[in-house]
Amino acid sequence: MLAPTFRAAELADVDLLLAYVQEFYALDAIGIRFDEPVVRRRLTDLIKDPGLGRVWLIVDDGEPIGYLVLTFGYSLEYGRDAMLDELFIRPSHRGRGVGTAVMLLLEATCRDLGVGAVHLEVGHQNDAARNLYRKADFAIHGTDFMTKWITPPP
Repeated sequence: MLAPTFRAAELADVDLLLAYVQEFYALDAIGIRFDEPVVRRRLTDLIKDPGLGRVWLIVDDGEPIGYLVLTFGYSLEYGRDAMLDELFIRPSHRGRGVGTAVMLLLEATCRDLGVGAVHLEVGHQNDAARNLYRKADFAIHGTDFMTKWITPPP
């Protein structure tokens, strides 16, 4: 099992993140077209404005092996909520506990920030990701939009 660390992304990381986003879209994100200028602008916005969300690099032994993006919203149902917008772990590091460590970081961060629920989307064909999310207590609500309650539901 790996013991990854997480580092908040900085503007200097945008080019590396773009390479990972492109790899993610090619491997796992069925139907999402990589538009470099758009993704660059959105990553830059997220990194500059922590009110929008957080971006982390996932690091193993000093080497970046993936990234995750958490964005924030608000709803009457959940109060402040968040979306695990993207999670990418390089294939060479999958199945070694990295995803579980990401889920722990995600939950702790959301608790600290007063987030009431975390949502995500997962492809129907991505059984490994679906299993990871189910183990982390995400649940399907009649669609593939999944939610994990951080605080008890109203």
